[in-house]
This record gives sequence, structure tokens and C-alpha cells, in this order.
Amino acid sequence: MSHTNASVPHRVVVVGGGFGGLYAAKELGRSPAHVTLIDKRNFHLFQPLLYQVATGTLSPADISSPLRGILSNRPNTQVLMDEVVQIDPHQQKVIMRSQAVDYDTLIVATGVSHHYFGNDQWRTTAPGLKTVEDALDMRRRIFMAFEAAEKETDPEKRAAWLTFVIVGGGPTGVELAGAIAELAYNTLKSDFRNIDTTDTQILLLEGMDRILPPYPPDLSAKAQTALEKLGVTVRTQTLVTQIEETAVTAKQGDRVEHIATRTVLWAAGVKASGLGQVLAQATGVALDRVGRVMVEPDLTVAGYPNIFVIGDLANYGHQGDKPLPGVAPVAVQQGQFVAKFIKAKLTNHPLPTFKYDDVGNLAVIGQNKAVVDFKFVKFWGPMAWFIWVFAHIYYLIEFDNKLIVLLQWGWNYFTRHRGARIITGEADLVQVDLDGNGDYRPGAKPKSPLEV
Repeated sequence: MSHTNASVPHRVVVVGGGFGGLYAAKELGRSPAHVTLIDKRNFHLFQPLLYQVATGTLSPADISSPLRGILSNRPNTQVLMDEVVQIDPHQQKVIMRSQAVDYDTLIVATGVSHHYFGNDQWRTTAPGLKTVEDALDMRRRIFMAFEAAEKETDPEKRAAWLTFVIVGGGPTGVELAGAIAELAYNTLKSDFRNIDTTDTQILLLEGMDRILPPYPPDLSAKAQTALEKLGVTVRTQTLVTQIEETAVTAKQGDRVEHIATRTVLWAAGVKASGLGQVLAQATGVALDRVGRVMVEPDLTVAGYPNIFVIGDLANYGHQGDKPLPGVAPVAVQQGQFVAKFIKAKLTNHPLPTFKYDDVGNLAVIGQNKAVVDFKFVKFWGPMAWFIWVFAHIYYLIEFDNKLIVLLQWGWNYFTRHRGARIITGEADLVQVDLDGNGDYRPGAKPKSPLEV
């Protein structure tokens, strides 16, 4: 791992500015190495709060921080906004769209995207939630559904607009369902004249036998009860077999149901970023079934001690009977570990070993409603909600984000007002069903009167 020329600093290239990559870069910022952080975006996104952008509580800037700004006080660190397309482990080069950089040590932390389990055609109808664009698309669909319902005169079509189907009962699905319920049954209650938003139906569909499968069964049950009190219909052991523009087909045992809906949100699965495949072709490393890289106990790629893979892209199966979960604390700890490992190697100190310190799981259902599993103790209700709030404020990167989000949440708490309920996108997204066949949806361009 040491560089041949002592006068040239050790070159560390970090690909990905998410939790893993950013915390590695921050930790290496006060080391003798030269650090290059590459990301397609110029900002770090706090993904755990994306669902709040999608439901109008927060704005994208509230949970985003410019990478250059975060790392500006680390003179040894350079930020490049570019996309990595190839890795050459023999020449030790990272090839981007516009240039190539050399590395002595490489850290790959490019995360995951949505996984539709072989049904990629559902992507346009059932958006997932991984990027700012995803969240804005989801927000537009959610609020456009209420706008379309307000103008719809046919009761059946109006009911379809007021039916929201969320596929996947993990933390993202639970948080989305709870937030939409609070929107429909509280925030928007007095905003419309032709519709009663409390008629909204929110269905949360989960294939397993309970929601929040990674959590203890009693907390899953508490979460389901809290969601049902909010007005969400939870259906477990339910598999989605078809998604169309006007309906979802779901199978529960032998029972098949067609649910008329105009808004389907995907929270059911993830697959690794394409760089996993690039690494596999370049190094021969094994991937798991969703494309994550099977890493060694020290988070390196087998046979390449100078290539680390961390965060959601890594399948770390050396602690416990299943791989570490794809959550922010895992990525943060792995990023910090790899930075310490590199620093120890450069200074000939004893090398640390990686062990994830599991602080527990948190999921929010709604205001004053959350579940927290700290392994040694479990909480639910208002106490869990306050723990969830302060844990998320703590992990936000910059002070101004912490302050803005705290103030926004405080205001929302007392007023139930969500200030970011704006619909963005093309001006032609205002829906009018001119030909009477119900052929419109958020994202579709209505026909002009001349075409009818």
C-alpha cells in the first residue's frame, strides 16, 4: 500500500460521496495522504430523510450539503464531480467520463438503487426513493393525485386518485405510509372544496409475514398498530404481481385482488450500483444476488488489499449469521474504519480490525409515533419519536442543516403545517381529462382540445 516515491503523498481515491465515502474522506482529511473524492453529484444527500422531501415536510436543500463545502477545510482533499465508468486494478487507475486518476488505495462506496425483481417496466409507474429527483417525482405524484381528485367528477375515478399503494413494508415504506396518512388526514383536511381528503385510502403491501422484518416481532406489531390507528391499511404476505397506470394486482395466498389506484410508490428492494459489476469484471470478486461485492473481513476485495468496498455496496458477512444491513450507521463506521486502517498502514502502526457496533434500529411512523430497538432496550411511542428526531439531527452533516430541520420539525409539530408542498415539474402537468376516458396521470401530458 505504500507509494514507491517517498516524496509523493500516498494517493487515496474515494468513489461516492454518501455516508461511507464522505466519512472516509473526512477522517483522511488530516492524514499525510492525498485524497480525491469522486461523485456524480456535487452534494452529500441525507437519504434517511428523503421521504420527508417526498411528502412535503422538507425541501431538498434541507437534507443536502455541498461536498466541496464539507471538505473545504481539508487542504489534502480534492473533490471531482464526475462518473466512474471503469477501474483498472493492475495499472491502479480510476477511469471517469472525462479523465482518469491514479490511486495507491481505492475506496468504492457507490451504494445501491431500486430493485424491481425483473420488472423494470414498473419503474415509470412506481418510482422508488433514492435520489433528490426520485423524491421530487414522488412529491409531484402525491400532490397531483389530490389535485386531480379535486377536479374529477366520476366517484370511481376520484377514489382511484385518492388511493395510494406503497409496495414494501421496510422502514422506507412504513415512513412513507405514515407521512401520507398525516398529510391526508391532518395537513390537507381543510385545503380542498370538492373532496374530503380523509376519504384517502393508503395501502401498505409487504411480502413477508410482518412489516419491518429486521425488527423484533413485538416492535413490528407496535408499528402496524400505530399505522392502522393513523388510517393505513397494512397487508402482509401480499405479493404484487402487476403494476399498471390505473391498477395494482396483488396476491395474498390464493386470493388475487385488483386495486384501482393512480399512485404507486416503490419501497420493496434494492440492487447494487453498477460499479459492483465493474469491480467483478476487473478483479474477479464475487457478487451476491443483488450485485453487492463480497468483501474480506477488513473490507478489502479478495486478492486486492488496496481496494476497499464499503457501505451499501459491500456484502459484509463476517459478523453474525447474515450480512450487515444497508443502513447509514454501517456505512459511517466502515468509512471511519477504512480511513483509520489506511492511516495505520502508512505510519506502520498495528492495523485495526473491523467490528460493527450495532447501536440499534429506528423507524418513525408519524408524529409522536416511532419504534426504537436498542438491542438492550426497546421503545415505542412519543419517547421513541424524540430519540428518532435527535438521532437524525445528530447525523445531519452541517450545522445549518441541523438548525433548519430542527426548526422545520418544531414548526410542523405544533402547526401540522408542511411548508414544502409545492408541485414542481412541467407546467403541462395540470391534469384535465378532456376525452372522458380517464387517460391522465401525474407525469403524462394531457391532450390539447384540438386533438380530442
